Amino acid sequence: MSKEKIIMGIDPGTTIMGFGIIRVVGANMSFIQMNELLLKKYDDPFTKLKLIYDRTIELIDTYHPDEIAIEAPFFGKNVQSMLKLGRAQGVAMAAGLSRQIPITEYFPKKIKMAITGNGNASKEQVAKMLQQLLQLQSLPKNLDSTDGLAAAVCHFYNQGRATKTKSYTGWAAFVKQNEDRLK
Repeated sequence: MSKEKIIMGIDPGTTIMGFGIIRVVGANMSFIQMNELLLKKYDDPFTKLKLIYDRTIELIDTYHPDEIAIEAPFFGKNVQSMLKLGRAQGVAMAAGLSRQIPITEYFPKKIKMAITGNGNASKEQVAKMLQQLLQLQSLPKNLDSTDGLAAAVCHFYNQGRATKTKSYTGWAAFVKQNEDRLK
């Protein structure tokens, strides 16, 4: 009999944090839960980080995930936004690590590619594909929860495979590995 595994996916954010949880038994996955933490109404950035940590811990203690998949921050033009997103991701990761849960980080394009076969797919395309894959009756208004669910499904598709995320030893290494982003 195949062992059951619970995978929690997180789409970190300081406005909306999305999450999705799936159950895996052998080569089959099934939907458990998806939802989002709305943070728009809070002005204090530290309150938002505390709420992200507390909600992640609550989800972990409720669903007991064996693994966590989290969407990596993407490099945008707004440095402040990227910093805020990185903090949100770090707090969610710290919550998982405090419970000794292995965490895997996936770039947004890798998640989209795993779900739709297109790394440039829209949020709507990802959501529709998840709806078909997991036989979801309806989709949420905000698609942050489906983004969290997509991270979990991406992790399921990549289980047993070595996944390599980028690592940098300094700014020179970052620039060398991202020459296509330089103007």
